[in-house]
Amino acid sequence: MTSSQTAGRVPPFGAGSFGHGAEFQGGGFKDGRPPQDDPFGLRAKAGQAMAGSTPEQVLARLELLAHLLDTAILLPGNRRIGLDAIVGLIPVIGDVITTAISSYIVWEARRLGAPRWLIARMAANVAIDGVVGAVPLVGDLFDAAFKANRRNVQLLRRHLERSGGLKPSVIDVTATRLD
Repeated sequence: MTSSQTAGRVPPFGAGSFGHGAEFQGGGFKDGRPPQDDPFGLRAKAGQAMAGSTPEQVLARLELLAHLLDTAILLPGNRRIGLDAIVGLIPVIGDVITTAISSYIVWEARRLGAPRWLIARMAANVAIDGVVGAVPLVGDLFDAAFKANRRNVQLLRRHLERSGGLKPSVIDVTATRLD
């Protein structure tokens, strides 16, 4: 082949040299450049950001996310709804979006080492919220009432406290009055 025939061809990933003397070395290139399928090095940055997170930090993020999705907005009559109920008003795509975001909480629980039975229970909460929430009108009312994300974060917190992975947020004591 002549140079004009090979000018537009790119060798497959991992096939020797990529030009300029850079050879692939497991996690990246010798010269510090990220692989071609991750040009900005986002995978490495995400891994580094998550590696330094403690269970307390992860749980704080999840509690904030659950608050935004389920109870962020105060309605007249002292009722709270979240973005889950509002975004769920958009037919089909709204429920898909909120179910995907809710699934992130389950993914984080899996990453924190939650047992399979807890992951299954959390996934069931997300599935119920997603399936029933997809029904027009009735589903939107159900989204406002059923706080799947808050339930899931509470389940995860209780598990982490009982297993010793997290300090208890509430201290059980008995008070006695001294007179």
